Amino acid sequence: VFSKIFSHEALESYLPKIQLVIKDTLRAWSSEPEPINVYHEAQKLTFRMASRVLLGFRIPDEELGRLFEVYQQFVENVFSLPVDLPFSGYRRGIRARETLQKGLEKAIQEKLQNTQGKDYADALDILIESGKEHGKELTMQELKDGTLELIFAAYATTASASTSLIMQLLKHPRVLEKLREELRSKGILHNGCICEGSLRLDNIHGLQYLDCVIKEVLRLFTPISGGYRTVLQTFELDGFQIPKGWSVMYSIRDTHDTAPVFKDVDVFDPDRFGQGRSEDKDGRFHYLPFGGGVRTCLGKHLAKLFLKALAIELASTSRFELATRTFPRITLVPVVHPVDGLKVKFFGLDSNQNEILTGTDAMLGATV
Repeated sequence: VFSKIFSHEALESYLPKIQLVIKDTLRAWSSEPEPINVYHEAQKLTFRMASRVLLGFRIPDEELGRLFEVYQQFVENVFSLPVDLPFSGYRRGIRARETLQKGLEKAIQEKLQNTQGKDYADALDILIESGKEHGKELTMQELKDGTLELIFAAYATTASASTSLIMQLLKHPRVLEKLREELRSKGILHNGCICEGSLRLDNIHGLQYLDCVIKEVLRLFTPISGGYRTVLQTFELDGFQIPKGWSVMYSIRDTHDTAPVFKDVDVFDPDRFGQGRSEDKDGRFHYLPFGGGVRTCLGKHLAKLFLKALAIELASTSRFELATRTFPRITLVPVVHPVDGLKVKFFGLDSNQNEILTGTDAMLGATV
């Protein structure tokens, strides 16, 4: 099922909708008179992307905002100690999950009843059809669980990487300008505007410097620290025997920091992934922001596509400035993010790269 959800054809159909969500969000950021908290707003953005694009929900903005707040309460308390007391985080998480399940059930029922105007099959459509193909109609509970899993997978890590991307573009204006030069040279950016119809999946895959930038963001600021695996066969590592059946944890962050292929590991340098150096090509497991082996992250292609679409919009239609005197320090828990969320002032730009103030258009309308 997930191979269909994240296939080339599926990503091609998601792309225009991802663009719309990002455009609308950047327009809203630019209309804010005060600096925004990038990490918090990126969480809203990735939640909106999952709801609108992956799940095809047509929930009004106000209702979607309330659902996001409930979802945040759920996520913040999902790893609480299981102490069932009236004011415990565990109890708050349970209540948030119940409220969330009711909201998701309403959205799913409305989706099942209203199939007109759809011009693509979203992930939830594919999930439902897959069940029918295998002779098993999915229950509402199974649909709610699958929906929650898809949102969870698309939410925290992508918000973390989006925030890191914006911070690095602020820190390295030459990288941002080099991105703009590539977009111009490929006929995507002209007179400060993205040329209509130029952003197709194949065109984005052809943007080599953009790919290097996203790879470097994910190398230096991998959203999660590592993963767990079960040992299938006893093996030896550095003189220590690891028995079959043990659970082991591998560290993505430490691997990136100590891999001998990376030169000046603390330096943000997208060119390390360029054709002349290709530092990620030497060895299978030196670079693994999405994990490795057969259990690598299934949604990695969607995550990278989203980050690339965001970078293109940032390079093309926005000017943004750090609103604090210095860049914030980074915390690693529960995912990588700036301690203050990263305060940034966004400005809209017209086709001549002049600042403009714009209102927020209605989100996507009936196109999703």
